[in-house]
Amino acid sequence: MSQPSSQHQFVENHTVDYVPPAERHGKARDLFTLWFSTNIAPLPIVTGAMVVQVFHLNLLWGLIAIVLGHLVGGVVIALASAQGPQLGIPQMVQSRGQFGRYGALLIVFFTALIYVGFFISNIVLAGKTIHGIAPSMPMPGAIVIGALSATAIGVIGYRFIHVLNRIGTWVMGSALLAGFIMMFAQELPADFFSRGAFNLSGFIATVSLGTIWQISFSPYTSDYSRYLPREVGIAKPFWATYFGATLGTILCFSFGAVAVLCVPEGTDAMDAVKQATGWLGPILMVLFLLNIISHNALNLYGAVLSIVTAIQTFFAEWTPSIKVRVILASVILLGCGMVALNASADFIGHFIGLILALLLVLVPWASINLIDFYLIKKGQYDIPSIFSADGGIYGRFNHHAIIAYACGILVQLPFANTALYVGPYSSIVEGADLSWLFGLLVTVPLYYCLATRGQAVNSARVISVND
Repeated sequence: MSQPSSQHQFVENHTVDYVPPAERHGKARDLFTLWFSTNIAPLPIVTGAMVVQVFHLNLLWGLIAIVLGHLVGGVVIALASAQGPQLGIPQMVQSRGQFGRYGALLIVFFTALIYVGFFISNIVLAGKTIHGIAPSMPMPGAIVIGALSATAIGVIGYRFIHVLNRIGTWVMGSALLAGFIMMFAQELPADFFSRGAFNLSGFIATVSLGTIWQISFSPYTSDYSRYLPREVGIAKPFWATYFGATLGTILCFSFGAVAVLCVPEGTDAMDAVKQATGWLGPILMVLFLLNIISHNALNLYGAVLSIVTAIQTFFAEWTPSIKVRVILASVILLGCGMVALNASADFIGHFIGLILALLLVLVPWASINLIDFYLIKKGQYDIPSIFSADGGIYGRFNHHAIIAYACGILVQLPFANTALYVGPYSSIVEGADLSWLFGLLVTVPLYYCLATRGQAVNSARVISVND
């Protein structure tokens, strides 16, 4: 008897393999709910509060900078997401068609590290939230509950993640709207609109932060669109992802900024949310907890796919079963859980700083990925070659992509302003990390020139051989 399609299975049976047309399902609008709901969480609220507390913008200029940053960065995540239905494979597997079978390993490793980092951070955050809601629950127990819940969702996989986020869009969207109403219904502080002022460094830093926030999702967006039928095209998944990701984060960043303006200056962002929303505050904390757990399932799911991709690079014929995926998820859970249980009080701040530093390696990858898909190959990839042991037509290493990638990282270093490294020109705009901008400006034209020149040389060779 043939195996039932993933459409009718509760637990997803695909990992990094190609999803055939007969097993495609869903609608492009599912991407809106996924990315909208995912971004309504404590971390973007705390980040949005930085616009007022760290960058010292007033409400008007803060909101303008928030909107502008996310609208710019949203283009990258949406373009990456639109690739999924066309290829039917995860984003990191697709990178073999750009970097070569072994050339893609480095970015797969960095991506897995970023997934694991966010997974651990969210485990700790979920534990703190559970402990805050129920103080009688000791922190270790709260961390374990948060970790196990996210693992269960991640193991079940693609379909369940989408279902949860469809529900979450209505629940979290309504809760956030109610929170805004509660904050504006009270008597606002005298300096609500005047606290802070326009300053160029704060404005650019906020725009940069929003752009980087969106780009950070790009390595795994097509993982959640690859089951859609190819017939949905490019435009529908692009706009569904774009509006979902940007609207969710703009609302959440803005919520954080408004909340800290409603309370005395210097109040912690999440404490400000509880104070500013009155009786709704405790309910919001419970909903945020549920959303942390749901969002963390994406991190675990992506980590498993990345590790499977790395292993399969060396064992081309290996297609992991559901059991293997469960075992890998359990191993990741155990390792991350041990780190989370022994985490220091300031662990989240330090770890997020480390992960944001690793975004230096994502910007040139995203540049190469989008240029290759949309301008060089125009969406046409040879799927059998991507899974071939020798890389097929893409080979083991694509030197053009690797050179452009290395240059894209190196050009960012002088301008980097991260927890790991601060470049000599990092203070061009005080408080803003503009390294990503230089990475884009160099990697995009460099890879395009190298790739098109390579195509021209290959075409000339073919003509010469035919003559």
